[in-house]
Amino acid sequence: MTLRIWHQSFTVLSDLPAYEAALAAHFRRVARADTEVVMHGMRPGTYETEYPGIDIRHHVAQHLHAGQFIAAALAAERQGFDAFAIMSIPDVGLPESRQVVDIPVVAYGESAMLTACMLGARFGVITFIEDFPELIAANVERYGLSSRCAASRPAGFGFHDVLAGFANPAPLIERFTAAARALIREGADVIIPGEAPLNVLLALNGINRVDDCPVMDSIGATIKMAESLVDLRRATGVMQSRKGYFRRRPPRERVDELMRFYGLDRHGPP
Repeated sequence: MTLRIWHQSFTVLSDLPAYEAALAAHFRRVARADTEVVMHGMRPGTYETEYPGIDIRHHVAQHLHAGQFIAAALAAERQGFDAFAIMSIPDVGLPESRQVVDIPVVAYGESAMLTACMLGARFGVITFIEDFPELIAANVERYGLSSRCAASRPAGFGFHDVLAGFANPAPLIERFTAAARALIREGADVIIPGEAPLNVLLALNGINRVDDCPVMDSIGATIKMAESLVDLRRATGVMQSRKGYFRRRPPRERVDELMRFYGLDRHGPP
């Protein structure tokens, strides 16, 4: 039975053709033969440049951008997708998206962390945005995984370095390896690469370990998490909790009214 996953990037994919092509190729490698991953980015014009990092590093900007993720989740369910995948390590709009749809909603950061807990004792996260370790620590605590996280540290390189690495990967991989070894010295035995572009570059070049420690393919883990939750629901009927303030689903009609009132219905998928 075919399984369709709505992939939602935090980038405007049409602004990044090399990354978009590499990501599509990676989805073909990690997804099952009967799984279709349909790629979606943010709306064109969302960012002033092709790089969303200036926005991503600010909590209020992420909060405002979350409206596009909520709108996309609603569109995914309405269009008959089986799962919705947020492919960005901040997990933007994750609890809100889960609250408004019944299809499984998975996210890069949470999926990577939960999978890492089955591969080692303590994970470490390498980010290329300096302010992200504070956000990662907050998400780790929200997921109940503080005792399983060794540290989150900036990589010492940025988004444009990663994009350049698609043409010349060796220097970037060397810098990543040095950052990973620093985390290993802090007690990590699983390394999570922050943000999908770095993940794709490492996977394309076969980087899945540093010394004795696995390097997480967080994109692969997110897709496999989506497939597993869909399979579980189809086989057993099990789905997410609807108890309490953060999980009880509001009436769809009221959600639609609010989306229209705040103009979010105009800022969903093109």
